[in-house]
Amino acid sequence: MRLDIAYDGTDFSGWARQSALRTVCGEIEEKLGAVLRTPLQLTVAGRTDAGVHATGQVAHVDVPVDALPEDPSRLVRRLARFLPKDVRIKRISFAPEHFDARFSAMRRHYEYRLTSAVYGADPLRARDTVSYPKVLDLELMRSASAMLLGLHDFAAFCKRREGATTVRDLQRFDWERDGDVFTAFVSADAFCWSMVRSLVGAVLAVGEGRRDLGWIEGLLREKSRSSSILVAPAHGLSLVRVDYPEDADLAARNQITRDVRTVPGGCCGD
Repeated sequence: MRLDIAYDGTDFSGWARQSALRTVCGEIEEKLGAVLRTPLQLTVAGRTDAGVHATGQVAHVDVPVDALPEDPSRLVRRLARFLPKDVRIKRISFAPEHFDARFSAMRRHYEYRLTSAVYGADPLRARDTVSYPKVLDLELMRSASAMLLGLHDFAAFCKRREGATTVRDLQRFDWERDGDVFTAFVSADAFCWSMVRSLVGAVLAVGEGRRDLGWIEGLLREKSRSSSILVAPAHGLSLVRVDYPEDADLAARNQITRDVRTVPGGCCGD
C-alpha cells in the first residue's frame, strides 16, 4: 500500500525508527500495525532528520494478503483517531506493481522557510519558520543558488556515509520573498544527509555578506564535508512533494536509481 503522509517534526527524533526514541516511522508502524493486526515495516521516500517537517512524504508498506483491507482509503479516517495530532496519513491506496517509495522516486521537493523580522517568527508559524534577523540580499542569494544547480559531487554539503555517493542532480534552488519571509525551493533527484540545510546555510552566508560567490564555486571542488558551512536549523525545512513516473515506467526507474551516479571526470557508487 502507498501512504501519503504529513507531520510536524518538532517533537520527533526524525523519521527512522530508533529504539526508545519517538519517531514518525515508529508511530505509524505501531498504529497501522495495530489496526491491521500484523507487524509492519515502512519504506519511505525521504528519511527526514529530527525537527524536519513534511506535507508530502510518501511511504509504502507490504501487507500480508489476509490482512489487506478491501478499501484501503477507509483506513484514513480510522487512523486519524489513533495517530497523534502531529502526524497524519492523508491518503492510503493500493500501490501499482513495481512501486517503491524510495527507488521509484524521480525527485524530492523541499521548502525552507525563514524570517528576517527583528521580532522573530510569527507565533502561528514559529514551529516551521526560522528566526534569522539579518539583512539579506535576495539577488545575491539567487545568484549563489543558481551556481549550485546541475549534476555535481556535493561532498562539501553532506555528512559522509560509508559506501554512499555524494553525487546529486540539483534541479531547482531558488528563493522567493514575501515581506520579511524568505522561502527557498530546493529539488533534486535525491539528497544526502543534511544536504538541503547545508545548501541553505551556505547561501545565507552569501546573502548576509559573510562569503562571496567565489566561495560558493569553490565548495563544488571540495571532496569532503566543509567545516566552513554553517548548517541551517532543522525546523525551517519541509518535504513538500515527491515525484514518481507513470506506472508503466516504475520498474525502469527503480533500476536507474540503483545504478551508479556519475559526474564528468569521475564516478561514485552507492
